[in-house]
Formats: sequence, structure tokens, C-alpha cells
Amino acid sequence: MWLSLFFFNKPTVCMRERSHRIYTSPDILAIALLRKETEDPLKKRAIARHEVREIEQRHTQDGLREREAPSAADSEDVVVIYNRVPKTASTSFTNIAYDLCGKNHYHVLHINTTKNNPVMSMQDQVRFVKNVTEWREMKPAFYHGHVSFLDFTKFGVKKKPIYINVIRDPIERLVSYYYFLRFGDDYRPGLRRRKQGDKKTFDECVSAGGSDCAPEKLWLQIPFFCGHYSECWNVGSHWALEQAKYNLVNEYLLVGVTEELEDFVMMLEAALPRFFRGATELYRTGKKSHLRKTSEKKPPTKESIAKLQQSAIWKMENEFYEFALEQFQFVRAHAVREKDGELYLLAQNFFYEKIYPKTN
Repeated sequence: MWLSLFFFNKPTVCMRERSHRIYTSPDILAIALLRKETEDPLKKRAIARHEVREIEQRHTQDGLREREAPSAADSEDVVVIYNRVPKTASTSFTNIAYDLCGKNHYHVLHINTTKNNPVMSMQDQVRFVKNVTEWREMKPAFYHGHVSFLDFTKFGVKKKPIYINVIRDPIERLVSYYYFLRFGDDYRPGLRRRKQGDKKTFDECVSAGGSDCAPEKLWLQIPFFCGHYSECWNVGSHWALEQAKYNLVNEYLLVGVTEELEDFVMMLEAALPRFFRGATELYRTGKKSHLRKTSEKKPPTKESIAKLQQSAIWKMENEFYEFALEQFQFVRAHAVREKDGELYLLAQNFFYEKIYPKTN
């Protein structure tokens, strides 16, 4: 495969176990049952509801067994890309993927770019698209890395990867990154960071007008979603903000927020069980999912926050964050309910009827 200024870490952690067993979907059985003729509309609807309940029970009892031995119709040509924004709990979430890949039979690949540059050259874009779409030995695959969004349709591919991401309150993200560069975290405590030895607090930096806490440093989540266009990286670009919003709604399956990460994990498990079956329980009980915490982090004062909030850059990044949060909460409201302090996913709420032509 073509590899240049970027390379993949841990590409063969989880090898796929092949299977050729074929299963009959319970949904097919349900459709056949729903074809029963009846003259009474109320009775017909009652039958349909009864069959839906039976389908749900079958899914609960047999779903794991069916997915562990996928049928010929079950696509293995699936790729998920998590172009993770720095300091948004991305390592915590990625650890879940690494923990599940062996059990759920997919590969995890870390995209490591030279000098952590989120923008690829044109030739590397071509190489990356070729790798993702044609590297069959690595499929199904979960790619993750600090890389800005890349539009695969520009390269003429027929099947695009599934994009997901997580974003965070922009000031909280900047504060976390500021202290991370100076003190690191508990993930690799022995690693020397770029600003190690600088004891200046975030508040002191803001008061002194330092470059590491300047409003321009907030400009990151918008360009990560905007992509590989030059305007995306022009700080304060309204075009970039609107393009980031467009991509979030049209190109991403789901974008969560750091502050509600468990809900994000739960919804991914429901939408993509091929990858995330067991993720919710692992997040709640596993050690790795809660592993990474920035050391020596001190919350900023109200004065520091107010000073940053005066900038046009913060207003734009915060607008994007609020937009993403509203979209996430909208999706969640139609997928999750809370009962006695516990979250649970809604059951299937549609069924099929009036199916023609009828069979005997």
C-alpha cells in the first residue's frame, strides 16, 4: 500500500475471523407474518404489533449469535473514520475501539501524520483514499487520527467511509490542551511535553496576553470539520463555519460532545453494533475508557473566561459547538429515554404492512 508523510499504527491488532455460515434475518420472517389477511383493521394492527414484539425478542436473543457469524449479505466492506479533535476525550473513546476490536472482529488503525499536521498534501490524500477503499485485508476497519475531514467523493469513490467525531466546549478544550502541553497526563506520564517546565497558569497567560492562550488557539474544531480547503484554516472565516456545519449534518453519522460521552457511546452501539457491540457496558465499567486525564489542570477564573468570550473567534467556535450540541440532543431525544435515572434505547418503532404482491 502507498504510505508517505503519514503512516498507520497498530494496523493488525484485531484480525477478522472468517465465516461462511448463512442466517435468515428475523425481519424476513416478520414480513411474511405481517402478510396475513384480515378484514378487521384493529385486529390487523394488533397482529402487527404482536409480530414487532416477537421480532424485538428474537433480536435480543439471537442478534449476538447472528452478528458473530455474519451471512454472505452482511457487508464486510465497512470503514469508520474518527478524525479526532485533540483534547476532546478522544483517547478515552479510542481505547474502547481497541478493547472491542478482537471481540467484534474488526481492525483498528491509527493515522499518524508527520508533526501532527491535520492537513494532508494532495498526493497523500490520494494515497489515503486508496488505502481506505482498497485495503481489503484491513476491512472492516476503524481509522482514527488528528486529521481534518476529507471528502472522499472528490476522488470518485463509490462507497464513502462512515465519519464520526466528538467535540467539546471550546474554552474547556483550550484549557485542557494548555495544561497538557506543560504537564502531560496519566496516560504516558514519563513523556516530556513541548512546554514542560513552564509553570505559568492559564489565568496568568490570559492576563499577560500570551500566545498559548490567545483566542486564535480556539480555532480548531471548525477547521477539523471544514476540511482540506484553504479557507477552513483562515482564522475567523464565516465560510469555514458554515462549511463545518454543513459537513457535520451531511457527512457525519454522529457527532457527540465530551460532556455527554456515555450517551454518544450508547447511540453508536445501537447504530453500529458491528463495531460497538458491548461499548456501553465497557465504558461504564472498564478502566481504559476513563484512563486519560490531564495533570495539574486548574479551572480558569470567570475573568479569564469573560476575556476570551469577547473575541469573535470564541463566538464562532462556540456557535459551532452549540450547533453540534443541539443536533446531538435532537438525535438523542429520538433514540434514548431515561427511567429511574437510567438511560435505555427505544425499541423499534416501525413495521411493514400492505405488502404486495400477496403470497398464499
